[in-house]
Amino acid sequence: MNPQQPHDAVLLNEAVEALVQGKQLSDNDTADKSEQKIDGIFIDCTFGRGGHSRELLSKLGKNSYLLAFDKDPQAIEVAEKLQAEDDRFGIVHDSFSLLEQEVEKRGWTGKIDGVLMDLGVSSPQLDQAERGFSFMQDGPLDMRMNSTKGLTAQEWIQQTKEEDMIFAFKAYGEERYAKRIARSICEKREKEVIDTTKKLANIIAEAHPRWEKHKHPATRCFQAIRIAVNSELDDLKAVLAQALEVLSIGGRLVAISFHSLEDRMVKQFIRDQEKGKEFPAGLPITEDMIERRMKRVGKFVKAGEEELARNNRARSAVMRVAEKIG
Repeated sequence: MNPQQPHDAVLLNEAVEALVQGKQLSDNDTADKSEQKIDGIFIDCTFGRGGHSRELLSKLGKNSYLLAFDKDPQAIEVAEKLQAEDDRFGIVHDSFSLLEQEVEKRGWTGKIDGVLMDLGVSSPQLDQAERGFSFMQDGPLDMRMNSTKGLTAQEWIQQTKEEDMIFAFKAYGEERYAKRIARSICEKREKEVIDTTKKLANIIAEAHPRWEKHKHPATRCFQAIRIAVNSELDDLKAVLAQALEVLSIGGRLVAISFHSLEDRMVKQFIRDQEKGKEFPAGLPITEDMIERRMKRVGKFVKAGEEELARNNRARSAVMRVAEKIG
């Protein structure tokens, strides 16, 4: 797949509508509702190939701004072209864990109207064998979202202690046979260089005692390695807390997750902010002492039949929306 080629952004309309719903109409508004624009400052934490960003910009008035983040150099190439076309858009080539820092630098803390997170690996990354994300195509064992720095998956496999590998497979891949698979990888790496996706997938498949129907036995371990190499869950934990701080009252967080670990973290974060502070049992408290900071907006959203027919990768997507209230 051409890295410049557009691809379907998952839950595109649902995510953008959730972000802009109820926001202030632009001064250059028209009587035609289909052409009404809104003003505000928004963040797209994961630009990808710009599907969500472009759709959001189409809804924004001339006094609005959208700042996006991405680690991937190929995504940055696409984003820089959009930046040259539209002065309401800017891009940061780095992790979204720098959200609060970049917002503060621009004097926007507490003024952000919406933060969008489309988490996980993108379709173009999966579709390029040379990126090493997929066991479906043979390629170099890389898996870095930012292919210019950090440990590759090959280096991670070679350097990681067996007990740390077991932890990663269990915690990030929820792999039941983590110990057996990690032991096999560690034995194999002493005899040969594990430098391609096919080599690693075959080692995992041979070590896995029970294959799930319609699921490659390497699926969970590849997910775990990718998460470890890219610090995905650490970055997500950081950005959720930061999003709360940069949002304005009434500003919205929209998060699209593709596996249970991400979704669990997002769900728990929103729940904790809804619940507010915890106090010892029996202690008399008032509502303002609880300091609830967010409220859920509706139920979680999944892709509809029409989108699933068009894009099979949307099947695991879960979108959650929350609004800052304090």
